[in-house]
Amino acid sequence: MTTAQGSTTSATATGSNGALDKKTDSTGALVASDGRTTIADVVVSKIAGIATREVQGVHDVGGGATRAIGALRERIPGARVNHSQGVSVEVGESQAAVDIDIVADYGVSIADLAAGIRRNVIDAVERMTGLQVTEVNITVHDVFLFEEEDERDDAAPARVR
Repeated sequence: MTTAQGSTTSATATGSNGALDKKTDSTGALVASDGRTTIADVVVSKIAGIATREVQGVHDVGGGATRAIGALRERIPGARVNHSQGVSVEVGESQAAVDIDIVADYGVSIADLAAGIRRNVIDAVERMTGLQVTEVNITVHDVFLFEEEDERDDAAPARVR
């Protein structure tokens, strides 16, 4: 994952298609004359995790071991869901790069799912933080079959108290 450090300058240029490409200072919202705003990595990873889970076709976020630990953690009384599970980020002064591990629902176009996740994550992170998202890398670890859940429910032994 690479993240460029630094900011772009304000300018307007003509692109190759003749349209105007507007470049703005990406640190404008985070650096002001009266102070600087620093955004922690965990904030960006939570935003990206929530935005990923909002996309239809994402069954779960995280790889196998991460999901297993998350499932154990959720069984602890009073524990909260780890929204940044399966998401790693690199945050610079004005840019962020995001890596996401997911499990997709069976039957969903993975290419379309990845494009939807990218759109949602980029929109959420840029809108909420003012950081420019340089890349969103997605790794699909598994495909979830709805029959697997039914089989697990049937195999669970009855508990008597």
